[in-house]
Amino acid sequence: MTAKAGAVVTGAGRGVGKLVARMLVERGYTVLVTDVDEATATATAAEIGATARVLDVRDDAAVAAARDDIVDRAGRLEVWVNNAGVLMTGPAWEQSAATRRLMIEVNALGTINGTVAAIQAMRGNGGGHVVNIVSLAGITAVAGEAVYAASKHAAIGFSLSTLADLRHAGVQDIDISCVCPDGIWTPMLYDKLDDPAAALSFSGTLLQPADIAAAVAAVLDKPKPVTTIPRWRGALARLADTFPRFGLRAIPFMVAQGRRTQRKLVARDRQD
Repeated sequence: MTAKAGAVVTGAGRGVGKLVARMLVERGYTVLVTDVDEATATATAAEIGATARVLDVRDDAAVAAARDDIVDRAGRLEVWVNNAGVLMTGPAWEQSAATRRLMIEVNALGTINGTVAAIQAMRGNGGGHVVNIVSLAGITAVAGEAVYAASKHAAIGFSLSTLADLRHAGVQDIDISCVCPDGIWTPMLYDKLDDPAAALSFSGTLLQPADIAAAVAAVLDKPKPVTTIPRWRGALARLADTFPRFGLRAIPFMVAQGRRTQRKLVARDRQD
């Protein structure tokens, strides 16, 4: 298969990012697997037939260097997937300043850095598509995840506003799509089964990484500003955001459902 233009996936050493990178390789792209963890990035790249690069998405110069790397390798950049993210739970007043800053910088600033770097390479060079993995936490209130939700609200607000700026500037060949999933069974949640503050992440449909990779493939085929997974949870999140009083009253029931799911998963793990 003749390789297409280049693609970059952040946080691609494992989980969702790894499957997205694999999907892009299978579609014929020259893929750059980036991750802050050199070992996982290298292992994933070797496994799927891609190239690895260590990348801290908070560093805009390093993000620009990764972009230049894939352009040098592939000729041009066509797809950039901002997947890198971190989650720490608990009320904001109980978290350290360093913890709050980490979530804001990785989840929001990292998305901004990647999107801007990609647009700079895509404008006037055949266009392309930026896909930002956000979260349903970017749409509504999430108890126990206030700073995480703030970072994801920032990511989706930036993405949609930048898409508006592109269209206002007459740029029609660059798309930005936000994929907003419910809780995903990845290493981000593995250690939170006993964490009451993470209950809302377990309150709906617990998705698999393959579900998100499939959603990314779908928006690459048919760009869409916002895709929620599953759709019914997205509808509920939008309803709660439209009527905040209703949403806040529903949170205790959702937390209770999430705790039940956590207990079931703990029991299953003990049986295994």
